[in-house]
Amino acid sequence: MTTPPPSATARNALVVIAVVVTGAALHWMGAIITPLLLAIFLAVMVDGFSRVILARVPMLPPLAAMLVAIIVSIVLVILSAIVVAANAESFIATLAADQPRLNTLIAGVAARLGPHTPQSLSQILSRLDPMQYAASVASALQNFGSAAVLVLIYLGFLIASRRAFERKTVRLFASREARHEALNVFLHIRNAVERYLWIQTVTGLVIAAGSFVVMTMVGLEHAFFWAFLVFILNYVPILGAVAAIALPALFALIQFGEWTHALTVLGGLFAIAFIVGNIVLPRMQGNSLNMDPLIVMLSLAFWGTIWGLPGMFLSTPLTVLSMVILAQFAGSRWIAILLSGDGDPLGLGVGAERSPEQATA
Repeated sequence: MTTPPPSATARNALVVIAVVVTGAALHWMGAIITPLLLAIFLAVMVDGFSRVILARVPMLPPLAAMLVAIIVSIVLVILSAIVVAANAESFIATLAADQPRLNTLIAGVAARLGPHTPQSLSQILSRLDPMQYAASVASALQNFGSAAVLVLIYLGFLIASRRAFERKTVRLFASREARHEALNVFLHIRNAVERYLWIQTVTGLVIAAGSFVVMTMVGLEHAFFWAFLVFILNYVPILGAVAAIALPALFALIQFGEWTHALTVLGGLFAIAFIVGNIVLPRMQGNSLNMDPLIVMLSLAFWGTIWGLPGMFLSTPLTVLSMVILAQFAGSRWIAILLSGDGDPLGLGVGAERSPEQATA
């Protein structure tokens, strides 16, 4: 007696249950998986950078190109840390000097909200009692340092073991067709992640440069620091762009003590982000990521809920990875179609035939 195959409804229900269980497991194992994913993300960046170097300098040995890519990446990280450290002290000093204007603004807002609202920064801090958060802040800094060291360790082992990937692939897939199919999936994911990084980097530099010009013309202090922050926040979809616009405008309100300069900064940064996001970005991106805009927002919320800020940073690459993997199996292909922007998650084209392995998966 043969067992009847499961119905489509039962199969789809199992897929949904598997997604929920996987999400719970990822959240539970976040302390282990998040540093590994960040290391893989950095390894993809370094590998892509080394291939760019090889394309520009073909006579350079691959190992030398990889070493140059690693050294340049480390130098960029060190320079970023120097920029933050160099501006942190003067930034805090500026906030302290602007405290009277900040108190005036707080008093003006408090007058509209009611008599029980704090009238100054000192009253707000006294109610918040910063000392009760000191232990949490110290623990967060310690965890950040430990995670950074763990990411670097993972990154070193990933780069050192990359030569064994080809041999492992041969052992994992017995037939040439299966290896070819796995290679295509890997290249699809790698190229999508690299295109995403390239697009975000270029658009981030354009937005940061334009923002620096606007903030310098207005006379905002620490314009270079704010431009650097705008560039970094550009890697976080949607929420990063909002923060990159709102924070400099808020600081302009504190610095100048009136709304004209703050609204000028707000309008200028919004105009730059709008132009880049609606004119420059679509021309560069095209259909490279093939993700629905609503899915970008939902993925930001989903991965942010599971892993916090690292999840937000990795939300788009992780969603692209999930979409390509889900498209390989008949039971989960419908999820990949919903995640895609045009219903073609693998970019096969309208009417394209799938491989026999995919068709029978």
